[in-house]
Amino acid sequence: MPLQSDRPVTLAAVSGAHGVTGEVRLKLFGEGVVALKRYRAFNHDTLTLEKVRDDGKGGAIARFAEIADRTAAEKLRGTTLTVPRSSMPPLGDGEYYHADLIGLDAVSDEGEDLGVCIAVENFGAGDVLEIERPPAADGKRRRFMVPMTSAAVPEWNEERLIVASPFVSE
Repeated sequence: MPLQSDRPVTLAAVSGAHGVTGEVRLKLFGEGVVALKRYRAFNHDTLTLEKVRDDGKGGAIARFAEIADRTAAEKLRGTTLTVPRSSMPPLGDGEYYHADLIGLDAVSDEGEDLGVCIAVENFGAGDVLEIERPPAADGKRRRFMVPMTSAAVPEWNEERLIVASPFVSE
């Protein structure tokens, strides 16, 4: 069930300057340098990508038209690079972007309000959703995790995730 919205999706973050000519080091959150090369502009067109290359360490080195020297590059440290969700490639049936799931309400297949999806993790065996429950009587917000499989999450859309009851944790 493809999801669409225009909210910004973070693809990378500037971790620091690289050299003296204005290049920056990037920490990548997407599918690597190839995915980043699909986009020419970031952050509502305030940063224009001129070049990007793999750094050989899981990150990237990039040059932006607006950044002329090391001083300007250092000022970008901590800046996230975002694109509108609508600019991302379309998805097939059953595919999703993590950004589409974060913030969705979670409901059991029996209609019980379970909370909100606050994160999507992948520890190597597939995606896992972290659901934060509504505040308990003691005021604490508890969390539980659910595998993002058709058995555990048989349905989702732009508004909510349906979680199968056997996977709901107290």
